[in-house]
Amino acid sequence: MSSPYENGAEKRRLTTPDLVLLSLLAEKPMHGYQANAELERREVRDWAGISRPQVYYSLEKLARWRLLRAVEPGEPAAGPPRRAGPDRHVFETTESGRRALAVALERESWTTGRDRPEFITWLALSWQARPRAVMRQVRRRQRFLSAELAREREVLRGIFTEVGHPYHEAVWAVSLAIAQFQTELRWLRKLARELPRRAAARRPAYAEGSE
Repeated sequence: MSSPYENGAEKRRLTTPDLVLLSLLAEKPMHGYQANAELERREVRDWAGISRPQVYYSLEKLARWRLLRAVEPGEPAAGPPRRAGPDRHVFETTESGRRALAVALERESWTTGRDRPEFITWLALSWQARPRAVMRQVRRRQRFLSAELAREREVLRGIFTEVGHPYHEAVWAVSLAIAQFQTELRWLRKLARELPRRAAARRPAYAEGSE
């Protein structure tokens, strides 16, 4: 299945903010301000890169592309009065928007991407750090992950209250984050035990330059 938004010019490619908004407004029509508030309530920025300015930009763009439509005029139900632009309308996802979203969700890149967390970069370079600083950074990472784990567990409890069952994409997404934090915390405990045994490579090999 093809879509002009996937196979046309690159500037027509749907971005992550576009897709998040198409999905959100397929649930319920909203003003721009309401959409931003709902994204914040759901803590969407934990798993999708989308800023407040991007929300308004995407709303206007998707409306131009007829993937969203304004279903009623008027001032925003909440938020700054007399705001120009997307807050003056309630938007909902069109049938074309639903199709474009479905096609975009078939991209192979969703399943083959690989993040490069800063902590992994730090770890690769940490042999140049002072020994005490290395352990201090590991402990900082442990404290950070423990706090994030507690926060995500609280988020999951709220999702269960709202959703009412465990078979929902929000439950699965937060459960995955929790499992990843738990796995890294176990690994960090192992790293802390092994750090005193750090040693240089026994048989280093280096690329040879050509003349």
